Amino acid sequence: MTAMTAGTTAAAVRTESVHTESVRLESVTKSYGDVRALDEVSWTFERGGFTAVMGPSGSGKSTFLHCASGLDRPTSGTVRVGGVDLGALREAKRTRLRRERIGFVFQSFNLVPSMDVEQNIALPLLLGGTEPDADRLAEVVRRVGLADRLRHRPAELSGGQQQRAAIARALITRPEVVFADEPTAALDPRTARDVLRLLREAADATGQTIVLVTHDPVAAAWADSVVFLSGGRIVDELAAPTVPAVMSRWESL
Repeated sequence: MTAMTAGTTAAAVRTESVHTESVRLESVTKSYGDVRALDEVSWTFERGGFTAVMGPSGSGKSTFLHCASGLDRPTSGTVRVGGVDLGALREAKRTRLRRERIGFVFQSFNLVPSMDVEQNIALPLLLGGTEPDADRLAEVVRRVGLADRLRHRPAELSGGQQQRAAIARALITRPEVVFADEPTAALDPRTARDVLRLLREAADATGQTIVLVTHDPVAAAWADSVVFLSGGRIVDELAAPTVPAVMSRWESL
């Protein structure tokens, strides 16, 4: 099964799929003892697409994200990011690939309390032994609207500002794909909308692939398409989602 992205940006005709596939899962299974959290899942996320992943509790959403992003190894099957088979890499190379080519945004922000905003944003580069490019840093900071908060520590920021810093950190390395795990769950509706707009802009303006795991139909409606999981399998896809359409599909799971 292959994801079909929608929307004016992601629906462009692609003639060389090998160059447009950002993440591909092939027959991915993840088992914990006798329980299959993922069951023979195959899916492709096209470069520049924004896909939401939804499903009830226990459907396999988090496991799907962890396997697709290389945070966890599947029990069987293949995961490729930019054509690279993650299963063929030793742990050190997997870690480097995640740091350089994949961005992560989580509900809990995961900022380092002792570092200021600028240091938190630059952290993936610093861990790789690279000094941040001043122009790139300024661009990312401008996009997330934190130019006047660079010397503040996370505890001095609102929840929305902390999530903006987390998004900037995810974008600083120009990753091919950004995985966002419930990034708006702890935010008020207005702040959540601002965060979703930033993710939408990353797909539209820079061609980055966004994979958003969410339980919120409003958040899912920002995506080009919504993939629905149930029982560890992909059971449906909704292109060009609207809030009522997402809610209707969600209620039918």
